[in-house]
Amino acid sequence: MRALSRTAGCWLAAALLACATMAARAAAPVAIELASGVYMVAGTGGEPDGANLGRIGNTGFIVGRKGVLAIDTGTSYRHGRALLDAIRSVTDKPVRLAIVTHTRQEFLFGAAAFREQGIPVAMHQAAAGLMASRCESCLKTLRSTLGEDEMRGTTMFEPDIRFTTPPGLDAATLIGRSIQVLYFGHSSGPGDVAVFDPVTGTLFAGGLLDAQRIPDVFDSDLPAWGEALHTLQALPLEVIVPGHGPAGTKRLVTQTERYLDQLTTRVRALLAAGAPLSEVPDATALPEFAAWDQYATVHRRNAALVYLRYEREQLLK
Repeated sequence: MRALSRTAGCWLAAALLACATMAARAAAPVAIELASGVYMVAGTGGEPDGANLGRIGNTGFIVGRKGVLAIDTGTSYRHGRALLDAIRSVTDKPVRLAIVTHTRQEFLFGAAAFREQGIPVAMHQAAAGLMASRCESCLKTLRSTLGEDEMRGTTMFEPDIRFTTPPGLDAATLIGRSIQVLYFGHSSGPGDVAVFDPVTGTLFAGGLLDAQRIPDVFDSDLPAWGEALHTLQALPLEVIVPGHGPAGTKRLVTQTERYLDQLTTRVRALLAAGAPLSEVPDATALPEFAAWDQYATVHRRNAALVYLRYEREQLLK
């Protein structure tokens, strides 16, 4: 078979990317019922790109007697619209509130679609502050990665409701179902919250947990995160929706604890042995987690970040 010319090859690559993008757009988000009235809309995992349209994180919603609570809003205005369509595919009850669990781009920017329809968006005060300080850059990166067409209508926003400790959200009044918003202080990130439905034992873990994906420690307070995970272990959890990856059981909590424990133990050992920072990412291999999404990138960065934190602790003693 004759080789394609460079021009034909470029055309074919562009055509394949366009087909993948159209296929992703054509596949409307599917709401999966995990428990009575509790739904998950699964993300793709990986990093945002033209094929997955940046829709890499999980979202969901809970249906009560009076209305619906949406949990996270997606990557873009278009994604937010698609999530609202997914909600309407299973219920005609009004969406009363959307809560953003943590400050990552794939959970934030669909807010424009919700607010356009008069649905208030709530965030913890600390998460809203972090978003304001850095997410203009996130938005620019997404525009560059996904393209202006996919990001059309997507904007920075101010949450309509900012809450602190304890979260001042009366879900029982709003949607006719008692929902708990859990806040453990600065743990996996400042202002990170989880949403717990005690009736079914379902937890939307937000930034506290990922499944089969390396958790990112960039914004974390590691000791407080460990305490938060210990608290989650004590809850009567039946189903957990992580920020990324498939839904699971309490085993997801145990796996995250194991990863963080092994990461910090290995890095402390390297620091005690006098290993230079340049060697740390390679020397912090954790075979148990090598098959997880983002191991080759986020795990290496985690190792370097934790090393620098522990080195700073030593210098300040």
